[in-house]
Amino acid sequence: MSALDNWGDALMNNYGTPPIELASGRGAVVTDAAGRSHIDMLAGIAVNALGHAHPAVIDAVTRQISSLGHVSNLFASQPVVELGQRLKAKLDDDSARVFFCNSGGEANEAAFKLARLTGRRRVLAAHNGFHGRTMGSLALTGQPAKRAPFEPLPAGVEFYPYGDIDYLRTLVEMDPANTAAIFLEPVQGETGVIPAPEGFLEGVRELCDDHGILMVTDEVQTGVGRTGTFFAFEHACVVPDVITMAKGLGGGLPIGATIARGRAAALFQPGSHGTTFGGNPVACAAALAVLDVVDDAFIADVARKGALLRELVSDVDGVESVRGRGLMLGVVLEREIAKETVAAGFEHGVILNAPSSSVLRLTPPLVITDDEIREATSRIAASIAAATEGDTH
Repeated sequence: MSALDNWGDALMNNYGTPPIELASGRGAVVTDAAGRSHIDMLAGIAVNALGHAHPAVIDAVTRQISSLGHVSNLFASQPVVELGQRLKAKLDDDSARVFFCNSGGEANEAAFKLARLTGRRRVLAAHNGFHGRTMGSLALTGQPAKRAPFEPLPAGVEFYPYGDIDYLRTLVEMDPANTAAIFLEPVQGETGVIPAPEGFLEGVRELCDDHGILMVTDEVQTGVGRTGTFFAFEHACVVPDVITMAKGLGGGLPIGATIARGRAAALFQPGSHGTTFGGNPVACAAALAVLDVVDDAFIADVARKGALLRELVSDVDGVESVRGRGLMLGVVLEREIAKETVAAGFEHGVILNAPSSSVLRLTPPLVITDDEIREATSRIAASIAAATEGDTH
């Protein structure tokens, strides 16, 4: 029996039963259990930055696990220190320090705790934002349907309309001395790939500076070159106080990081926070391999490929508009057939994702080739056409 046949017998039902079983992958192409190939325009939800079976990641993981697989947080190892130094260097701030964990949700939990350690009680987060599904990160998530089943959640979080700096300023000024942090995503991914409006991050930075508030950017989905700069906040020429990241950092292995600078970097002290698997040598070795590949020239090429993908997809019948940055794009459809298009994609050899009824999210491996982009666009067009034909509304 296949993994799909046994899925419901072995696993809880929180994901439902997947539509297909994937068996292997290389680069931006995956093969399912039936032997059919698909161009992967999702990359494990922006995780497989270097695609599948990248030689640098394979080599780094093989060498590391052959010598030292796990040490816990009670001992030092070279990979975790080197990775921390490499990430610190991305900020060009000697005060910066890194906490390693295993996922984006954990990274945001750590950032939430840093906010609490300021001694202030209020934390502001955006409507429709997504920061994870653990209790703390869910408390920061501005999506009532996801929050409601698990209430009461940790208290003290208030929400503002994403991108509305005037509303946010008014909210802060209700009690600025008790406002610890402002959380935001430079591009809201789970809502449908919505970039922050021009000037919004700069306005948040100024507001935080005026009132001693921590600016926290969630780069879990946007980081590691995904948007055409290493961090998406670089498009706004600001530097946050706290940055959370995960997904693409490990090239497919589970790793998260919370980077803090200035006074925020000193808030965690021994015993205040921890995780057994955080900073695992194997995961850190994989992340170092990713950073070796994702250099300035590579990131510039991501921006170029993103522009190509945007241009091609914009011309597809049934597409109203395309938004986003780099290789993180939201394709807004003329009709509410996004989920049907995803289903049709499996028949046309392309893996897609629909964060809403009218938006396709494209987050392919950053190593996708120009030819694969062109072929994927053709398959997306065929999938939209098939979904349109089946739409009776």
